Amino acid sequence: MTDDKQNNLGEHRLDEKVINVLGAYHQRIDEERGVARQEAPGGRDGGQDQRMRAVGPETGRFLNILVRSLTAPTILELGTSFGYSGIWLAEAARATGGRLITMEVHGYKSAHAQTMAEKAGLAEHIDFRVGDAVAMIRELRGKVDFVLVDLWKDLYLPCLEAFYPKLNAGAIIVADNMIYPVTEDVKIYARAIRAKPGITSVLLPIGSGLEVSRYEPV
Repeated sequence: MTDDKQNNLGEHRLDEKVINVLGAYHQRIDEERGVARQEAPGGRDGGQDQRMRAVGPETGRFLNILVRSLTAPTILELGTSFGYSGIWLAEAARATGGRLITMEVHGYKSAHAQTMAEKAGLAEHIDFRVGDAVAMIRELRGKVDFVLVDLWKDLYLPCLEAFYPKLNAGAIIVADNMIYPVTEDVKIYARAIRAKPGITSVLLPIGSGLEVSRYEPV
């Protein structure tokens, strides 16, 4: 999908700074597709993983539209990575008077994401946090209106248990990679969130598969 076509999806246009930053990310995504996946030196927590593993433009635009349906939302992103999905979320936060809290275990990834957010003119709408996601969720003050779950899959369920008590009425939760790659961890998450009181949920074939859930207190 070209940036020009992507920019004309939905009911709004992105500004030039955001388009340029997304374009740089898309170039990197395209380059990754031509390279075989390799385990990063030191393993997943070694702090040397340079692969973006980004949600891609289709999912990014969908997230943006969902957030734009809310009023002044507090958005929680679990798994900043190099900041691609955060651009889509922060652009919507700016448009709706909301704010994005994004969490990442690796400081070098969070720093790159912050640099890109500054280039996009969105940094003031983002609170970058580095550390253990479950612990940081538990420390959150206030409640949240939107959650993107896109970190290591074995953390999906622990994160759900941590953020579920912090959901506002009408909150939307989106979990990525629910169709591809198929893992037992995402299956466990899907069963768990659908069993939570007040949750309605649907699996959508967008990108790598999105479990989209909404919370209404019972």
